[in-house]
Amino acid sequence: MKRLANCGHRLLSLMYRTFRRLTDLQIGVVGYCEPTKFDKDEAGRMVREAFDELARRHRWRRITVVSGLTNTGVLAIAYKEAAARGWRTVGIACSRADGYDCFPVDERYIFGHRWGHESPWFLRRIRRGWLVRVGGGEQALRETKEHKAAGGRALEYELPRLG
Repeated sequence: MKRLANCGHRLLSLMYRTFRRLTDLQIGVVGYCEPTKFDKDEAGRMVREAFDELARRHRWRRITVVSGLTNTGVLAIAYKEAAARGWRTVGIACSRADGYDCFPVDERYIFGHRWGHESPWFLRRIRRGWLVRVGGGEQALRETKEHKAAGGRALEYELPRLG
């Protein structure tokens, strides 16, 4: 009888983990970082608009925002907005991020030693979710293109550089 109870407990545990995986929504955010100059108020409006839309579409899902760990540029705006909404935060970056101010994320992952080395892990983490791009340089555009080519969904906002 005890063996049957253990089997039932393991099955319930597996079902719960599967349910969480299916109900969690991963939102990747890419965009401009310092020293690039951009309109921070407009970027904040774009991030809020994207988050509002995704929260409306996925009301019943637990949301996690995944970005590049550093507390700068669009990434910082997205992390602060996610934290204000009570959403989980994940940072994925290369080891160079340690030399910058980092957002106090719920989960932190370091892959590689150069900017861009972390991209495959970032894209793998959000593969069933959404990517939000607000402006951005070469790496942001490449990650967006790869995410969409793999069947991923994206909300893209064009934000001009200033100066």
